[in-house]
Amino acid sequence: MILRQFYLNCLAHASYLIGDEQTRTAAVVDPQRDIDHYLAFAAEHGLRIAHVFLTHFHADFVAGHLELRDRTGATIYLGAAAKAQYAFTPLRDGQSVEFGRVRLTALETPGHTAESISILVFDLDRSAIEPHAVLTGDTLFVGDVGRPDLRVALGWSAADLGGLLYESLQNKLLPLPDASLVYPAHGAGSLCGKAISKETVSTIGDERRSNYALQPMTKAAFVDLVTADQPDAPPYFTYDAVLNSQERPTLDETLARELNPMTLDQVLALQEAGGQILDTRDPNDFAAAHLAGSINIGLGGHYAT
Repeated sequence: MILRQFYLNCLAHASYLIGDEQTRTAAVVDPQRDIDHYLAFAAEHGLRIAHVFLTHFHADFVAGHLELRDRTGATIYLGAAAKAQYAFTPLRDGQSVEFGRVRLTALETPGHTAESISILVFDLDRSAIEPHAVLTGDTLFVGDVGRPDLRVALGWSAADLGGLLYESLQNKLLPLPDASLVYPAHGAGSLCGKAISKETVSTIGDERRSNYALQPMTKAAFVDLVTADQPDAPPYFTYDAVLNSQERPTLDETLARELNPMTLDQVLALQEAGGQILDTRDPNDFAAAHLAGSINIGLGGHYAT
């Protein structure tokens, strides 16, 4: 089995490729919209990406499930509670996707969102009973748990989702073997939690011992804990969550149709008419020379937020 984590620093976002060397088949979980990294890795290892999973409708970025579907023919999988405009295979508790010596089994773990799932990763050459790892999406982070307040604009109360999150953690994830690796969808810097560690992998045992939100407490105390002191969510979060459930133009289509390069004269004319110039280069390049009146937010940092 091949298990590779891809980490996007500007969003503190982790995605995963799981491959089977026997059948040369692979699955990608929670892909970023720019899928070139996955395609290059798959080509390098002689793998065909046949499956793509979203653990939930992400709010902080537009995911690359439609891009992978269109480029590779991959089947899209979502939690059974999800509603989407595109065709997908719904996964309920215990339902699996198996290829070669790899089995991916869904756990319905609502709380961060209503449709959230976690994915148990079985390397069948090691064990068909104990999972090698669990991909926890935004349900369980290293040192934290997912915030339950990001769906308020879509009609969910933070308290209700917080209660579901408690049940998911206590009844679905904590019963897993202590040695199971925990691979979340985000690390430190993400606004999907309030105290996420800079580490990008852990174990169930380590989280049981050290994660503040997994210590013994009542459901009411847990809900109070996880709904308090959350950072403000950017206004684009709800927009992205809805977009991830829709059939929308892929990145290639968007770049071909909507990216309109301008001449310098056009840029300066728009600035004169009140337009704001955003310079996304490295700050050192901006400091060396830039258009007067422009502002610099480099793509290399936390550009989105």
